Amino acid sequence: MSLELKDERVRKVPLLSKLLSRPELGAIAGTILVFVFFAITAGSSGLFSAKGVINFLEVSAQLGILATAVSLLMIAGEFDLSVGSMIGFAGVIIAIPPIMWGWPVWASVLLAFAACAAVGYFNGVMVVRTGLPSFIVTLGSLFMLRGLTLGVTRGITGRTQASGLHEFSDKDWITPLFAGQLFRAPIQWLSDIGLIEKRADGMPAISGIPVSIIWWIGLTLFCTWLLTRTRFGNWIFAAGGEPNAARNMGVPVARTKIYLFVFTALAAALFATIQVLVTGSADTLRGNQKEFEAIIAVVIGGNLLTGGYGSAIGAMFGALIFGVVQMGIFYTGIDTDWFKLFMGATMVIAVLFNSYVRMRAMRSR
Repeated sequence: MSLELKDERVRKVPLLSKLLSRPELGAIAGTILVFVFFAITAGSSGLFSAKGVINFLEVSAQLGILATAVSLLMIAGEFDLSVGSMIGFAGVIIAIPPIMWGWPVWASVLLAFAACAAVGYFNGVMVVRTGLPSFIVTLGSLFMLRGLTLGVTRGITGRTQASGLHEFSDKDWITPLFAGQLFRAPIQWLSDIGLIEKRADGMPAISGIPVSIIWWIGLTLFCTWLLTRTRFGNWIFAAGGEPNAARNMGVPVARTKIYLFVFTALAAALFATIQVLVTGSADTLRGNQKEFEAIIAVVIGGNLLTGGYGSAIGAMFGALIFGVVQMGIFYTGIDTDWFKLFMGATMVIAVLFNSYVRMRAMRSR
């Protein structure tokens, strides 16, 4: 007969405490509430048809790509307010060279990613070398990038937009990677057996799954793995939680933050690439206020504004709430002027709820 030895120093954590300690809890609860609300108010409007689902997932995906990277930077205790301007900046870099000078689109896309990475590196170095708050540094970058984008675009094209890119991008091998659609054959089959509605011409209501949704899911999974399964993920939490103690333990706090600024800039470039190749045009005002929308999605997802706590999965649910609400308001016919009011109120409620959940979790330990 074997005796099981129990270590009295190890206390089993109740399941409720484990759930309360998860940063995504509030976002998951919010997502359920939003789906229930619109199922009641917009259930017959087409919001949850195949076309409606793709619409709100595509809106969520584009913001989610940005929010996922922003979540890592916020966990490290920093902000990047320049990502909205970086979207417009990257967009015109992608569009102008092919339209004006005949560049291949793939080359202009690579140039946009390189330029954004350089800006992200500049932001990161300025923050860690000067000790200035990232809010101030990136706010300056926001205005500098927007002004540079406006000045250069107007100087080259005479306008603030660059249109006609489809003529070049449709022939370029890189376009399907950012503006294509996947799973056309399975969707056709689902339509044939009646699970997906058809248009009047007999074709499926949706032709495929936009690649942006795949990018969003893939990036979320990658960042979740990075945070939970790698040493670099531990560095991110340490840099945002207790940076001085982390430095004393040998964590390269400055280098970690610089990498995250670059990563956030690359996410903005990805966002811009998808938008420009899908629409076939660029606009200097693209990305306006996206930095705040990304922060709202991340905060709804459970991240602390002070750093050291959060998850990429939470940011994903925050972006999903954003997309469902935006398209839900459209489908129900509510005046879209109320959308920003709803999102601002949702952020405040999310912060209050997350604070309450954390206090409950601490008391139950």
